[in-house]
Amino acid sequence: MMAMFRSFVSATQLRQHHHQHQQSGAAAAAPAESIESQFSCPICLEVYHKPVSIVGCAHTFCGECLQPCLQVTSPLCPLCRVPFDPKKVDKSSSMEKQLSSYKAPCRGCSKKVTLVKMRSHISSCTKVQEQMANCPKFVPVVPTSQPIPSNIPNRSTFVCPYCGARNLDQQELVKHCMENHRNDPNKVVCPVCSAMPWGDPSYKSSNFLQHLLHRHKFSYDTFVDYSIDEEAALQAALALSLAEN
Repeated sequence: MMAMFRSFVSATQLRQHHHQHQQSGAAAAAPAESIESQFSCPICLEVYHKPVSIVGCAHTFCGECLQPCLQVTSPLCPLCRVPFDPKKVDKSSSMEKQLSSYKAPCRGCSKKVTLVKMRSHISSCTKVQEQMANCPKFVPVVPTSQPIPSNIPNRSTFVCPYCGARNLDQQELVKHCMENHRNDPNKVVCPVCSAMPWGDPSYKSSNFLQHLLHRHKFSYDTFVDYSIDEEAALQAALALSLAEN
């Protein structure tokens, strides 16, 4: 009987040792790109960009990805569905620090890139662009006779009207123009206004920098007033536009 017990214990220990060895081996053999997935936003599934964390549940998202949740009266965390106070969302400095510390291989060219620079690298990587070009085109899950929109305006990032610098959000556009085009005399079209439904893509501001500073200190998407209807919002925006231009 004792011999059978020793045999059982030895077999159990052997299985545990084998399981632990498998786990450690799997961790050692895990592909480097898994690092990128650990630092990816649960909403856009890309490496975090300007990460923010919900104080209550501590879940982290890209600042821009979380914006739609902050525009409702009683927001829920997109990940755990727990209600949270939209005023208690903080910039995640610890996540930004980690993004600057870790590297992962590009999904296209396999070059190791710091995570904080991964998005900009991917946007210019020819291998990634080739992969995207070969992806199947969007097809609705349910057949529909409605046309698939192909010209939806981008109101999240903008192009500098002076030099063509791309992928600038509203605050970055203001900062970029103040730092690089403060003395540029050219009259240009405001890319933020022209992207709006009421915008005139041909109207050139007489003083674009002053227009930026006075008109675009805040984001339209963040401060939309949902208590008034669409027509009233349009008229208010038009009145403000005429008053400041």
